[in-house]
Amino acid sequence: MIYVEPAPIKDKENPFESMMSRFHIASQALGLNDEVYNVLKNPVKQVIVSLPITMDDGSIRVFEGYRVIHSNILGPSKGGVRYDMGVNLDEVKALAAWMTWKCAVVDIPYGGAKGGIKCNPRQMSSGEIERLTRAYTQEMINIFGPDRDIPAPDMGTGPREMAWLMDEFSRAHGMTVNAVVTGKPLVLGGSLGRAEATGRGVMVSAFAAMEKLRINPYQATVAVQGFGNVGSFAALLMEERGCKVTAISDISGAYYNPQGINVKDALTYRDANNGTLAGYNGGERINGDDLLTLQVDILVPAAMEDVITVRNAEQIHARLIVEGANGPTSARADEIINNKGVLVVPDILANAGGVTVSYFEWVQNRLGYKWTRDRVNRRSDRIMKDAFERVYQTALKYGVSMRIAAYIVAIDKVANTYKYRGGF
Repeated sequence: MIYVEPAPIKDKENPFESMMSRFHIASQALGLNDEVYNVLKNPVKQVIVSLPITMDDGSIRVFEGYRVIHSNILGPSKGGVRYDMGVNLDEVKALAAWMTWKCAVVDIPYGGAKGGIKCNPRQMSSGEIERLTRAYTQEMINIFGPDRDIPAPDMGTGPREMAWLMDEFSRAHGMTVNAVVTGKPLVLGGSLGRAEATGRGVMVSAFAAMEKLRINPYQATVAVQGFGNVGSFAALLMEERGCKVTAISDISGAYYNPQGINVKDALTYRDANNGTLAGYNGGERINGDDLLTLQVDILVPAAMEDVITVRNAEQIHARLIVEGANGPTSARADEIINNKGVLVVPDILANAGGVTVSYFEWVQNRLGYKWTRDRVNRRSDRIMKDAFERVYQTALKYGVSMRIAAYIVAIDKVANTYKYRGGF
């Protein structure tokens, strides 16, 4: 029997159009000419593949895989591979473009890319996911490469899938190629500090913003939407530095405790409970959407894109939003948030700690040398602080939001590099 995964129905704003609306505003502020504008708005390459996979019951399912390379002007393209039923070409195009701007805003020599497979990994066995990963790698064998395009984990993937990807690529080339992918297990050339890197970058960005807003960390309350890798580490690191985390959520629901949630206990519970907070009793169970509108100082959306929209933006009470997820605020909600005077540390800045440490992993692989965790953290913290200050000063200079300022910084860097390289 041949089975094709059905297309999901998504009631969301088009993520590529959201990205493009911000790109357009920043380009106008920069006075970008038409030639460079058109080069930067269009992806370099879009690859769609069909992946027939033998399932454990003997049936064959055909999965659809994507890889979009948005830009390779700054260097080899970089971006994660997402396993999720919501994966589609528009989403992957938007995420690839975001990666271009994210790498540029933290000043690392990568272009942007993104990949994905439309599947539900929660309903697949380890063997099925391995066969799917290896098949995807084979189809991308001439796309991937340490000097061409470097994948990484994303939603639904992790070190295990990156190990399979590296092994399949290495087999095809007859030698071990560690640097083809980042986010690997430590024994295969992964970097210390990589697991917590994105959440740590969110924490560093939040504290840099708190300093500008004169928010005392020891009196600050935080709500974190999404208790996966990014949100849980961000919550833990912010709690360790004095903040009170009053709400957390994951796919099972949201949990609120005005006295403060013990993040370490929540992590222990989650890890012992099949990776979810279902049944957690460290806080009152509330509606997941209500977490976004709680009376807190800092909101960290670290789950999915388009969770802050025109439907709920007016009800947000946080003074500071630090975007741990990619695209959590829709383009149409930006104006509402800005008019409320809320400072937003945008996704392409706030969650760039992950790609920064991915870059460090790639550098270590190329050198054949390992850095200590302290060195990784120290260097990534410095990069994140410098990038925040650069974006903040640009926002003041142009009189724009932090989001548009981040795009201005990124687009300016890529555009200038394009001019020096001469185009075609």
